Amino acid sequence: MTTEATLESTTSASPTARQVWTRARGVLLGLVILLVAAIAIAAVRSDAQHGRLDPRSVDANGSRAVAELLADRGVSTRVVTTLEDARTAAGPDTTLLVAAPDLLTDRQQTRLHSAFANSGGRTVLVAPGIPSVGSLAPGITADPTPSYDTTLPPHCALPAAQRAGTADTGGIRYTTTAPDADSCYPSDGLPTLLRVPTLEGDGDTVVLGAPDILHNHRLDEQGNASLALQLLGSRPHLVWYLPSLSDDSATDGGDRSFFDLIPSGWLWGSLQLFIAAALAALWRARRLGPLVPERLPAQ
Repeated sequence: MTTEATLESTTSASPTARQVWTRARGVLLGLVILLVAAIAIAAVRSDAQHGRLDPRSVDANGSRAVAELLADRGVSTRVVTTLEDARTAAGPDTTLLVAAPDLLTDRQQTRLHSAFANSGGRTVLVAPGIPSVGSLAPGITADPTPSYDTTLPPHCALPAAQRAGTADTGGIRYTTTAPDADSCYPSDGLPTLLRVPTLEGDGDTVVLGAPDILHNHRLDEQGNASLALQLLGSRPHLVWYLPSLSDDSATDGGDRSFFDLIPSGWLWGSLQLFIAAALAALWRARRLGPLVPERLPAQ
């Protein structure tokens, strides 16, 4: 009995712990390299890239150039991404720019308008369409037919428009019932830029039909830089509101699960790592193969 047990232990095809580690360390090293690379790429992208109309972005459709020109003139620029920060920032010495008004929900639009309506400051709405312009700028309606002319002359008495001259404002056209509104840069009879003063104080709301004058690659064309600096530099502080779909105020309850807080890129990267690990395990299992029976020597 002892002899047979000894023979079985010496002829067993089961791999030892050292053999398992030798075979698996290559796979583990590959997974570690993939994980480190994913973290590095995510960190680089989060630091270097920003979205469209972001005053921190140097991309063609970013707005870093206008923010730097305003800084040279003593105007500070602060980026906010939540409704509460935008509401708190409204004041007589502040220009509030809303970069993507149509991303706001009806409830967000109502709360934001109530904050800046009588604040005494200036509010600039960039290309608000039918979903938002009526709530954020009562008395103004977006025309469903856009302007096909991008470069337009001012044709109005607004001093900022007269000094800037021709600019790339063509985009959404508007109509208004406000009797004291400045209607500028018309296309086929409808303005693409409106300035409506508030009923009380020195505040006003500017509705801009296109974002082109704020883009880095268009700022040095026509009178875009002049118009942008005058619209955004009338107060010493500029708050640049970039609405975010992850803002708690965009949901009714405001409660989010743990997975809602994880960026989609990390979830996709984790899925890729899981698939790579499964394929590597399958490849290793096929290389090991099934156990081969061996005849024991006769004693």
